Amino acid sequence: MNQLNKLSEVAAVMFKLGCFAFGGPAAHIAMLEEEIVEKRKWITQKHFLDLIGATNLIPGPNSTEMVMHAGHERAGILGLIVAGLCFIFPAVVITGFLGFLYVEYGQTPNIAPFILGIKPAVLSVIIAAIFKLGKKAIKTKELGFIGAITLILSLLGVDEIISLLGTGLLGIIYFSLKEKKTIKQSFHPLLLSSISLPTIQTISSSTIFFKFLKVGTVLYGSGYVLFAYLDAELVQEGFLSQQELMDAIAMGQFTPGPVLSTATFIGYQLGGFQGAILATLGIFTPSFILVIALNPLIPKLRNNKKVGYFLDSVNVAAVALMISVLLSMCKASLVDWQSIIIACLSLFVTFKVKKANAMHVILGGAVLGYLLQLI
Repeated sequence: MNQLNKLSEVAAVMFKLGCFAFGGPAAHIAMLEEEIVEKRKWITQKHFLDLIGATNLIPGPNSTEMVMHAGHERAGILGLIVAGLCFIFPAVVITGFLGFLYVEYGQTPNIAPFILGIKPAVLSVIIAAIFKLGKKAIKTKELGFIGAITLILSLLGVDEIISLLGTGLLGIIYFSLKEKKTIKQSFHPLLLSSISLPTIQTISSSTIFFKFLKVGTVLYGSGYVLFAYLDAELVQEGFLSQQELMDAIAMGQFTPGPVLSTATFIGYQLGGFQGAILATLGIFTPSFILVIALNPLIPKLRNNKKVGYFLDSVNVAAVALMISVLLSMCKASLVDWQSIIIACLSLFVTFKVKKANAMHVILGGAVLGYLLQLI
């Protein structure tokens, strides 16, 4: 297959994911695993896990960065860029349009009934991915124990980066000591270097870009963490009201693709079409740069024994974090009999219907959510 065909394939797969990937990073990564590991065999499950572990340690939207990694594995740097752009594009267009409606008319379409069906449906997609990735990541009882520690830390509210780094370093220490005891080798620890309200004041185009570039450079975590960053950068400095920010975060959660497309919505509020473009460029540019720099290093790092211990530990820790996210999503999504029915049916389809895939589950959940809300 020549380069152009590979790029076309990357574009088609990632654009499809961008249109249907609801549910946040855990769900996005689960759907990506199904597309590029299970169906298309672009990479092995082991390498996919390494990419997840490495991605969790850098700032930016994890699922978008995973999509970029996948594009690089299939078609090089051009594939990375095409994959990222195609995954982001649907969310940016949708949130930009919603931003236009919000500014011009003070309201957005009522899509809540569909989202109520999508939320419980994506739980089954995440569960399926946890089963597959967990089998590959938990190679030994010790790694299972490390994963359990990470899960406990996460449930106790410990920051995910601290949990990942801590369990990764624990893995280096433990497995290096075990190796030393077994084959008497020396140990060298690795040091890892509604109604639109007027904004309080106007903001320049360059300030919009650099505000979102700053957030994209330092952002770790979920959409709730994004809320805190944007609150500090925009609300506290008087460029946006609290209600406008809350509405923007809601739109980012309700649309497919990365929640960072919220930037497009806010950018339109602050500076119209130009503001939407600049905010989008600002928040996503650091991810492209970081993944371009990181991707070629991962196979080389894997070949280093100490770093291999670290990656093995971080990989199982990443699966544990997915379980923590899943438990949180279950609590938030399974709120009534309709959502429980959709979740159960989605689990049945995911594990028992062989030809069904994540896209079918998501679409089915959306339709069921709408129909059951009518009852």
